[in-house]
Amino acid sequence: MPRKRRHPVRRRRHPAGDDPASAPDQTGVTPLIERFLEDARVEGGLAIHTIEAYRRDLGKFQRFLATRGVTGPRAVARPILAAFLSDLRAAHLAPASIARCMAGVRAFYRYLCREGMASEDQLVGLQTPRPGRRLPRTLTTDEITALLDLGDGRTPEHVRDAAMVELLYATGLRVSELVRLHLAQVNLAAGYVLTMGKGSRQRIVPMGDVACQKLQRYLTLARGAFVTRKQSPYLFLTRRGSAMTRQGFWKVLRGRARMAGVAGGLSPHMLRHSFATHLLERGADLRSVQAMLGHASISTTQIYTHVERGRLKRLHTELFPRKRRRAKGMCRPATVPIPSPPPRSVRPRT
Repeated sequence: MPRKRRHPVRRRRHPAGDDPASAPDQTGVTPLIERFLEDARVEGGLAIHTIEAYRRDLGKFQRFLATRGVTGPRAVARPILAAFLSDLRAAHLAPASIARCMAGVRAFYRYLCREGMASEDQLVGLQTPRPGRRLPRTLTTDEITALLDLGDGRTPEHVRDAAMVELLYATGLRVSELVRLHLAQVNLAAGYVLTMGKGSRQRIVPMGDVACQKLQRYLTLARGAFVTRKQSPYLFLTRRGSAMTRQGFWKVLRGRARMAGVAGGLSPHMLRHSFATHLLERGADLRSVQAMLGHASISTTQIYTHVERGRLKRLHTELFPRKRRRAKGMCRPATVPIPSPPPRSVRPRT
């Protein structure tokens, strides 16, 4: 009987130079970085993408320390950290990239201080650039309607794609949350999905009737065409029977946007922004939107309040009582006579 050929195990590769373990380490920092990343994953419950971002940024930090001849975390003085920050600025990185990299270094040093392997004073008062908060790009209701009314076609792929786009807009999920959804996390009878967001925080998000209908159509007519001999718990599958990836859905969304005539480089996160913006435009309160988006802090959700300015101005014009009286001519400014100053006393000349 012929022996089965064993395929080598594929390991996830990091970009060249970004993995701290990809080059010989003379600083003694690499093992500590790996311990920190494992602690952040297990104890902190950070998402895999956050862990990978920390790995890349700390890889830059480790290589910089190697160029300065640093032999351990205790040898990292305040001037070295300031020099690393200057080095990032000299590389013409965006302020957001510099802030993210320094956030990784701060988190790493908080871990070292907690373990008694570094001094906290090294990072106190070190000023990092604060990236400006950009307003989210959103779609208009007409563009959303054109995208969602495109139809689901006749192939299983088209039925799946239509259900994914509808569900993403109806719930405001992150694309990583969408592609990781399990069958057990969807309740069509009650009309909600149970998702796991950042920091391993669970939340329940309602979905509309149209999303339920398209999802039911996908489960009934299309998903069986993707199931192979090996059953998968994931909701949205590819032809190989594996879970849809973020990159794969990005291509799906771009293709449907072209067919719907939606221009401007549509991304999955723009549907999430549109979900929040359209809810606020129609009177939803900020706390409810925060709960549905899964934001840990209300300050993150407040970026969407710019869309309320026009609505608030209209409400102020219509409802504020002094505005109404002024419109009816009931509050005209009165003419108040200005009293003349008292006469000055004239002293007789002597």
